[in-house]
This record gives sequence, C-alpha cells and structure tokens, in this order.
Amino acid sequence: MAANVSSVVEDPALVEKRRKQIVAAATYLFAKQGFYRTTIKDIALRAGISYGVVYLYVKEKEDVLLLVLEQVINAYAAEIPKAMAGVTDPLDRLVRAVDAYCRVVDKHRAATVLAYRSTKSLASARRQVIQNLETDTNEFITAAIRECINAGLVRNVNVDVLTYQFVLAAHGWALKGWHLKSRLALEAYIAANLDIILTGILTPAGALRLAELADAEHFPVPGLSHPGLCP
Repeated sequence: MAANVSSVVEDPALVEKRRKQIVAAATYLFAKQGFYRTTIKDIALRAGISYGVVYLYVKEKEDVLLLVLEQVINAYAAEIPKAMAGVTDPLDRLVRAVDAYCRVVDKHRAATVLAYRSTKSLASARRQVIQNLETDTNEFITAAIRECINAGLVRNVNVDVLTYQFVLAAHGWALKGWHLKSRLALEAYIAANLDIILTGILTPAGALRLAELADAEHFPVPGLSHPGLCP
C-alpha cells in the first residue's frame, strides 16, 4: 500500500499492520468530522497508539488521507479481477465486474464518500495519483464492455460513458446509502442497477444470453433474469 508515503520504520509487515490501524481510525474520523477538523492526535487516540508512533509511519495528515483513498482503490484492483477469474463469457465477466465493484463499495462506504469529499484536499500530484489509479481500475469494466460489444451482446455505445454509468451506480450505494439501505438489500440494489442499465444496451442476443446466465447455478446476481423482468 502507498509507495508514495514514506515510513521511518523499515519492517514491511509492521508498516502494513500500523498503517491498517491508522487508516481504519482516520477513515472513521474523516467521515464523521471531516479531514480538516481531524488531527493526528485524534487519529492516534482512535487507533490506540501514541501520537509519536503515527509519525513513524506517515509524515503528515495528507499522507493518511492518501492511504485511506488508496486502500479502497486497491480493494477494487484486487477484488474485481478475482471475481472475473476463469470466466470467459463476455457478458458474465461484465456482470461479475460490476457486482464485485458494488461489493467493495459496500465494504468501504465511508472511504468511498471520502473520495468524493476530500480528494480535492490532496496536493495536485497526489490527486493525479488517485485519479490514475481509479482510471486503471475502471479499465476492468471498460475492457469487459468492449468484449461484449465485439461479441454482439451490447450495442456499439460510448464505452467511457457506459463505464461511468456502472461506476456511479456502484458509488451510489455509499453516497445515498442513508436512503437506499432502508429500502433494499445490496443484492437487490445491484440487480436493479444492472437491470436498468442493461435494458438500454443489450442486443437481442445479449438479452438472451443474460437470461441463460441468470439460470446458471453460480450466477452472482440473484434476482436478475433479463432486462425488464428484474423484481
């Protein structure tokens, strides 16, 4: 995690352990009271370590914010390919990529909100790092969309726009969770978004293929049959 943040401590295992503590505490505090109102002392107290120890692993508060944002993007980069591994059908790969993205957002709701709220607090070079990491991660979805288009399962649409339709739908679970979580479960949210988005882009062959996938034993999105029939 975070080659862009230096540490006085040289033991990689210890650095990872302490930074996980620091990131967990900072994520909670940044989400609750904001980046600017949170101090390193607050983070240390929440993490259960001394104020001085924090500075062995980061130089400044902005380092901590970078670590928080990198953590969630690294989770996307790890979980999305894992969900797609061994899957060859283009539409199945796309559905699994979107499903995995939404599930990572669910695990990192506070950090996802922080990415919208506090990325601007990073220095320009570091902000660009986060944007580049996000673009690289989104490429999993972009590539899956292109595969579907080439296979005749998805219409020839603007791939960049469609990629961010899926990304923004996933982020919506965190950004509007105060409203959504009282009305439906994560699985239903994923199925509803896929139903709505896929309705507008699948070819007849794609709709047929999705119906076939939905009947498969290990399909990851229960409740999704084919566009227009999602409960």
